[in-house]
Amino acid sequence: MKDATRDEPVVGPVVSRKVVEDGGRKKGWVLRMSQWLPMEREGLFPFFAEARNLERITPPLLKFRVLNEGAIEMGVGAEINYQLRVRGLPVKWRTRITGWEPPVSFRDEQEKGPYLLWRHTHTFEPADGGTLCTDMVEYRVPGWVLSPVVNAIWVQRDVEKIFAYRAEALADVFGGAVGGSGDSDMAEAESPQGEAVGV
Repeated sequence: MKDATRDEPVVGPVVSRKVVEDGGRKKGWVLRMSQWLPMEREGLFPFFAEARNLERITPPLLKFRVLNEGAIEMGVGAEINYQLRVRGLPVKWRTRITGWEPPVSFRDEQEKGPYLLWRHTHTFEPADGGTLCTDMVEYRVPGWVLSPVVNAIWVQRDVEKIFAYRAEALADVFGGAVGGSGDSDMAEAESPQGEAVGV
């Protein structure tokens, strides 16, 4: 992925976020982060397919730990259990792999955890002699009518910090620098009545 103002590829992260519409359900958000890494996707995918590598690319403050015993057979239906700390509070989280297409993409979805919805799609596209890795997270937070406030004050910032740390960690593992620019505007989808609606 090239930056029009420079000759070298954008190494990442490039972040965009928005509210999306999904049949008028509770408000939700989508965070998309892309990062170019200097390796072909066939070489990258095994790193992402090993769930325990999440511990290497998650901020230490979260005390993130995979709880599964032994090897995890990755593929559709695989269950992964984690333990972490969110703002100092212990949280147990369980995700299930709901999409698996090596080395192109995979998707994990929260079955148990702090979100009303957490759907994380990872894609790997050949780009400029390396791979453009894109994380798209669709999420919904508790709080009912206050969920936009909960998201704006706590959740969105925390999630973005986690992905910024992850971009630096991936650059350390695979080479390259962390840079790039993101779309910092929150784009809201509005219903005909002018209400923000989402996932």
